[in-house]
Amino acid sequence: MVIKNGLPVTYSPTTKTYVFYPETDGMPMPDAYYQSKHFLGILPALKLYFASRDDVVISGNIFIYYEEGDNQRRVVPDCFVVLGVGKESFERNNTYLMWDVGKQPDFVLEIGSPATARTDLTRKRDLYARLGIGEYWRFDPSGGEHYNAPLVGERLVDGEYREFRMNRDEDGGVWGYSPALNLELRWVDGRLRFYDPAGDRWLQNMEETDAAREFERERADSAEARIAEMEAELRRLRGE
Repeated sequence: MVIKNGLPVTYSPTTKTYVFYPETDGMPMPDAYYQSKHFLGILPALKLYFASRDDVVISGNIFIYYEEGDNQRRVVPDCFVVLGVGKESFERNNTYLMWDVGKQPDFVLEIGSPATARTDLTRKRDLYARLGIGEYWRFDPSGGEHYNAPLVGERLVDGEYREFRMNRDEDGGVWGYSPALNLELRWVDGRLRFYDPAGDRWLQNMEETDAAREFERERADSAEARIAEMEAELRRLRGE
């Protein structure tokens, strides 16, 4: 990337020109408030889970440019995961240039909302298949109002998406397994949760992790205070 005419631009050998790939179009995301509470729970949970790996990129609500030299050929998933790549391209360009990264996302997730559901089921789904994105998941917080199902996962087979088997619990939960992430995605009371079957544990988001840390701090402080009280009582009994 270079700075030309005050803008960060990338040289395209295809068009032999410098092209500006914006990070945003300056327009508010449709239904951003409706989706934000889910978005802010999903991405941190995945980032914490993959934190020890340097070859995994997790992001969302950023432009993915998929045709070199044309900054109009772009799509914005709510969440995506790219496996087996370095982070240099993302850090250098501050966006996702597919030809520079060297591959498409392995996993894409959309969050259903009134303004985006139709596009997620048609244009985006067709584009993701054409780009070769191996897994496409759709999470509907409403339970089916937007996507006609609480949770749907699809895998790409011979250029077409085929649905994963989805399981239903007695309490109304819906879940399926993602081979790409090696995790189960679970619709639970209008929330999307991730379960690690290998580790037999639920993934925590930032809020849950911070709450757990605060609980441990309070418990440690309480234990220290109790020890101090016992030591003080022991000194009193000894007449010290």
